[in-house]
Amino acid sequence: MREAKVVGILRASRPEAAVAAGQAAIRGGLRLLEVAYTTPDALEAVRELSRLTVVLGVGTVLSRAQGEAALEAGASFLISPHLGEDLLALSLEAGVPYLPGVLTPTEIQRALSLGAQVLKLFPIGSSGGVAYLKDLLGPFPGLQVMVTGGVDLAQVPQYLQVGALAVGLGSNLFPKEAMQTGDWSSIEAATRVVLAMARMAV
Repeated sequence: MREAKVVGILRASRPEAAVAAGQAAIRGGLRLLEVAYTTPDALEAVRELSRLTVVLGVGTVLSRAQGEAALEAGASFLISPHLGEDLLALSLEAGVPYLPGVLTPTEIQRALSLGAQVLKLFPIGSSGGVAYLKDLLGPFPGLQVMVTGGVDLAQVPQYLQVGALAVGLGSNLFPKEAMQTGDWSSIEAATRVVLAMARMAV
């Protein structure tokens, strides 16, 4: 994740669109892709995309049963919008990464005490953005987080420079209009742009 810098968060109205958009982002150089469970028949898309050269995970996982199904479908990591202790236990048993969603210092400390290693800081955009992340890294200097939720493309280098492990991008990388019209070339182009911006933070 530290090397990839950017995680694409893919939501679609149908699995075929998710697969096509994921393929476009991969052509653009994306190495880490998260398919949201909110995509209808999401695991169908996961099975298809797991055959490609990308590290593939499933997000918006809300229960252990969903996590087990995602791993069976080919997911290499799990992400949720909350701290799911059942999902953390599953990840430790299965030996796969799990990024629980946290926001406050109390939630961060709880997740770390339970054994989580990388956290999803969400929603970062409406909670103070880059400045909030910087404040958190004071009491938690070794914190490893993927920031997501309301991140503008132009902010990607800033988050990485402050100390984010990676930045998760959803609708800014997979715009609703492009997803609806099948404009896969624009997604490929956007991926190339954001990865170039991420490299600026090195």
